Amino acid sequence: MTAPGVDDAVGERRSVTDRRLHPVTPLRRAWAPVAVLIGWAVHDPDQAQRQLTRLTTTTILVALAVLVPAAALYGFLTWWFTHFAVTDSELRIRTGLVYRRTAHIRLERIQAIDITQPLLARVAGVSKLKLDVIGTDKKDELAFLGADEARALRAELLARAAGFAPETAHEVGEAPSQELLRVPPGVLAVSLVLTGATWGTLAAAVVVPTILWLVTESAWSVLATAVPLFGAAGASSVGRFVAEYDWTVGESPDGLRLDHGLLDRAHETVPPGRVQTVRIVEPLLWRRRGWVRVELDVAGSSNSVLLPVAPREIAASVVARVLPGATVPPRAALSRPPRRAGRCVPVWWRGYGLAVTDAVFVARTGLLRRSLALVPHAKVQSVRLAQGPWERLWGVADVHLDTGANKTVTARLRDAQEAAELLRAQAERSRTGRRDARPDRWMA
Repeated sequence: MTAPGVDDAVGERRSVTDRRLHPVTPLRRAWAPVAVLIGWAVHDPDQAQRQLTRLTTTTILVALAVLVPAAALYGFLTWWFTHFAVTDSELRIRTGLVYRRTAHIRLERIQAIDITQPLLARVAGVSKLKLDVIGTDKKDELAFLGADEARALRAELLARAAGFAPETAHEVGEAPSQELLRVPPGVLAVSLVLTGATWGTLAAAVVVPTILWLVTESAWSVLATAVPLFGAAGASSVGRFVAEYDWTVGESPDGLRLDHGLLDRAHETVPPGRVQTVRIVEPLLWRRRGWVRVELDVAGSSNSVLLPVAPREIAASVVARVLPGATVPPRAALSRPPRRAGRCVPVWWRGYGLAVTDAVFVARTGLLRRSLALVPHAKVQSVRLAQGPWERLWGVADVHLDTGANKTVTARLRDAQEAAELLRAQAERSRTGRRDARPDRWMA
């Protein structure tokens, strides 16, 4: 006679079907041996050039005749030995050609499931599924799946994580989404032009190589300095425009949906209840237009941008959806540190501010580039008071709030007595906030 638990396990094994990735995947994997050769050539270009000059045409043709089939075989074998399966409680991913690896991803520990489509993947009609899981630093991924299969699998995993029965989860489909905001490309372009970091990096890319040329007259030194600087300037302007193009925010039962990208399309989800901190960033040159940028700290997730640029009023309404019950306090509601704080941090102390509401702890930093951080009381993991010798002399202290995303929000240079009271009160608010917080569940 077989025990009931054994029968259940046998039944589960029989019902689970291993599935393979899209047949186009070997083309992606086949580039690995080629990438090794390219990496060696870039690491030691002189040696690579010497080796190439020694090769004859016949040798090159023979090498290609060996390398191309070997790369194709490697890509095929890695695809053939990669399987995934969805059980009642987990997603299993088995990979490895020589060393086997099996990832058991518990559905209830999934933070977010994002769909991305690099440019060539869009042409081929395939997508990459990325999973943010609690307790892991890197994302597990399934690359590549058919575009329709990726959306269906994402919907099934979210449905099972939400508690739907396995036999009906695949019928639930993707949760409906209502569009809240779409960032016009023109507004995005102007916002990048008005970003000081872009112009600062571009100025450095022009000035620093010029000075090096006047001092050293070495073309290699100039190139070694100019190329990274121009690359950084391009990444902060053109790169951001390409990545944040057609930024769309939608609302659905499984969180806020973020769709964006000119060449590589990304379909991301900000899971409900996982947001630890919201930052409203206001660069100096954006203030006349009333624009802000909204950034996020999400536990266990790499999603860091909610809105690349938006009017402050619209951004505040979106923040209210991310943090239910929270409102963005007006500037007048933020209290500055006492004037004697200027003895510790001259001039810049005027950029610090603090406000505490029933739902969030709010701290402002920055004078030219303002940043307003909102932390829900329930997300505060610990509260600390720090006071250096100079701060003790002038009777001020800092209050640090640590969140579940391994980030810290600080109320700078508060009156020492106020800071001590703030420490005690915030510890109590965090305790009661965690007790009364809603469960972090998909589609709850």
